[in-house]
Amino acid sequence: MLAVNDWLLLIGVCALGAMTPGASLAVVTRHTLRGSARAGVSAGLAHAAGIGVYAAATVAGLAVVLRGFPQLEIAIRLAGSLFLLWLALGSWRAAARPAPEPDAQAGANAVRDGFLIAFLNPKVALFFLALFSQFVSAEMAMAARVQVAATAVVIDAAWYSLVALLLARGPMLAALRRHHDKVERTTAGVLALIAVGVWL
Repeated sequence: MLAVNDWLLLIGVCALGAMTPGASLAVVTRHTLRGSARAGVSAGLAHAAGIGVYAAATVAGLAVVLRGFPQLEIAIRLAGSLFLLWLALGSWRAAARPAPEPDAQAGANAVRDGFLIAFLNPKVALFFLALFSQFVSAEMAMAARVQVAATAVVIDAAWYSLVALLLARGPMLAALRRHHDKVERTTAGVLALIAVGVWL
């Protein structure tokens, strides 16, 4: 297992990484607005599952493979950009419609979008490569490796679930629904900028 000081440092860095605003926050906000706290939390938990894939794979050495085969990274990046643009288009179109009532189907879409927004982002693997290189060694026991990867997943799930629950509180959600057209257009803009920005 990691030393307590190292573990606390890892928790702090993972928390800062999760709290950085970006496409993930936009997706969780969008699903909270469209489908209530449950959909937002579903998106957050699915996002954490996507993060978990990269965290586990990085600990196991996949990030090294991505560095050795840049074509694979480019393919994943392209798929991620197209997915972001598809989400942006959906948000832009939704801005022209009335604020949606909570949707029973939103949970399934939230799980899909939450997972893919993390999974189709190769920068996550590179982030974990840079981060985990400070904590993981070739001699590290399996339990400690699992601890490192699990820490990233739990922090991510907790942060985005907290965001969804706070946004879904009565006054906050009511305000979001009143201004849903602005929220949707802002979300569309953020997603489109990120989709283009990864190539700059």
